[in-house]
Amino acid sequence: MSMIRDLRAVVRPSRPATRKDNGTYDATRDPATPSAVVDCAVYRDGARVDTPGRLTPQEAMRLVRRDGGFAWIGLHEPTGTEFAALAGEFGLHPLAVEDAVTAHQRPKLERYDDTLFTVFKTIHYVEHDRLTANSQVVETGEVMCFTGRDFFITVRHGGQGSLRALRNRLQCDPELLAKGPSAVLHAIADHVVDGYIAVADAMQDDIDEVETEVFSPGRKGTPRGTDAGQIYQLKREVLEFKRAVSPLLRPMQLLSERPMRLIDPDIQKYFRDVADHLARVQEQVVGFDELLNSILQANLAQASVAQNEDMRKITSWAAIIAVPTMVCGVYGMNFQHMPELHWRYGYPVVMCVTVALCLTIHRTLKRNGWL
Repeated sequence: MSMIRDLRAVVRPSRPATRKDNGTYDATRDPATPSAVVDCAVYRDGARVDTPGRLTPQEAMRLVRRDGGFAWIGLHEPTGTEFAALAGEFGLHPLAVEDAVTAHQRPKLERYDDTLFTVFKTIHYVEHDRLTANSQVVETGEVMCFTGRDFFITVRHGGQGSLRALRNRLQCDPELLAKGPSAVLHAIADHVVDGYIAVADAMQDDIDEVETEVFSPGRKGTPRGTDAGQIYQLKREVLEFKRAVSPLLRPMQLLSERPMRLIDPDIQKYFRDVADHLARVQEQVVGFDELLNSILQANLAQASVAQNEDMRKITSWAAIIAVPTMVCGVYGMNFQHMPELHWRYGYPVVMCVTVALCLTIHRTLKRNGWL
């Protein structure tokens, strides 16, 4: 089937189609606009239904109930009041509505009557010239999806994760969109996981850079180490990444393995591919966390070794200086009868003995690696 053959190509990033003035909304909510709806359209037989103006969600559902197809409604950071009317129109469960409005949810998949509620964490890599203790490596957002028999609702939170380019790509494949809301759910899941793969590759470069700095030789061939704050900051960003990836494994397994009435059988098998990619990213993230633990411990160990090395050198020089200090202290006492005090060659002999003792101690300590 050509739809199945081209499924991966459709949801992969590509150059977005040129937007025509057909009543679509912008991808991000305009603060000056009272509505949270950024796009609302009806799709019938895989094609977007042309309308004379912008559709409201209520108008879209009237068209669906009258002529068939499904409605795809996109919202950006709606308030409780804005979402209340929409929830009543589509019969959304109050718990799912509350999660969609408040955001900051854990990735999950829940079923409420004839609606699937799915939460995705979107991850965006923040470009930076050099990693510091305050560098932001990743930015997170959220995409909540309500999948019904004849509707699909997306609720986005955060400035990342725009779905306009994805919608345009799907509209270029009517055969895929003809499969209904489950095809859109798969496309979004694959789009989010593809973003994880890109972020994992970029973070690998940051970790390699930190690892090189920690173990690269410094003065006299010893590891020079790096700022522990950089490693800790990168570890925190990896933890943020892990919170987005790990909880999503179970929902993807359910979508790929358990038969569901709202998921088309032709689409369900392709959730396995998404779950496989997600599992590989999760293994990478766990590996990043363990590797950063090792790098942090190695960096702290290097700092301890450097401190011990400095203390050994200070102690060695203190031992050398102790010899002339002791001699000067002895001969600085004001006694009348001291050996060699009035001897003509006493001073040069004492100086020579002192220098000889200092050189002997220095040579011994250097041979033992203390200097």
